[in-house]
Amino acid sequence: MRARSLQLDQLERKLKVYSSIKSTPIPPTGWIKAVRLALGISLQQLATKLSITRQSVLEIENREKNGSITIKSLREAANALDMDLVYGFVPKDGSLDALVERKARELATKIVRRTSNTMKLEAQENSESRLRTAISERASALKSEMPKVLWD
Repeated sequence: MRARSLQLDQLERKLKVYSSIKSTPIPPTGWIKAVRLALGISLQQLATKLSITRQSVLEIENREKNGSITIKSLREAANALDMDLVYGFVPKDGSLDALVERKARELATKIVRRTSNTMKLEAQENSESRLRTAISERASALKSEMPKVLWD
């Protein structure tokens, strides 16, 4: 358990770097074409650096624009443009901890509500206050245990 927590903390620090660039919009033409045009590099010059045809460069630029380019192709294009490819993941919740918290709360709510419905059928219904407390307690336990079912 402690090892997983340490892994999460270390990864969280690495991912934080990418948070600030999350809102950076991708150029409508894609990065390769945008950089190529901004630097004044012709299709032929980039093709020569990549040892491919001009048509192949156009295809690469179109694949990037359409989101179907491979990381390998992006890395090669970046290298040909004397740049480094940088990529990473940014949690939609803002942090890995917040992501785990949300998933734990969702699962806890599902578990507690299912149990509550069973109790309701047996005329032993809990109050909303008690349900909120049970969800919080269960979410806390799930967060510390981080069972695989959290990601189903």
